[in-house]
Amino acid sequence: MATVTKTSEIHNIQNLLKAVFIIVPIVAGLDKFFNILAQWDTYLAPATLEMLPFSGETFMKIVGIIEIVAGIIVAIRTQIGAYIVSLWLLLIALSLIFTWHHPDVAVRDIVMAISAFILAKLSTPASNAG
Repeated sequence: MATVTKTSEIHNIQNLLKAVFIIVPIVAGLDKFFNILAQWDTYLAPATLEMLPFSGETFMKIVGIIEIVAGIIVAIRTQIGAYIVSLWLLLIALSLIFTWHHPDVAVRDIVMAISAFILAKLSTPASNAG
């Protein structure tokens, strides 16, 4: 009985993480076009902006499309999508750390990357069997 309860609890956690990593990337991605939650291009380090062949706003719209697609992949192929989201968040965090631009956001993104990685591990075919 304890195993069934633990399995059920793990399944509930997995479902919660899946919902989070579907909703959050899609909402954040959509907001790259509207800037309601944040003025997203301000998160780009000045050095990064100088390297871009286009505006920070255009870059963030491209990022938004990637985030929307990542959220959709989590919905359709959870394990692969969760690994993608985890890597994406880790790369964002590293970029922020290396430029020391919004290190607080970098820490948050590392925690989210770890959570997405846990979702990927929970979503292995063996953990979904039975």
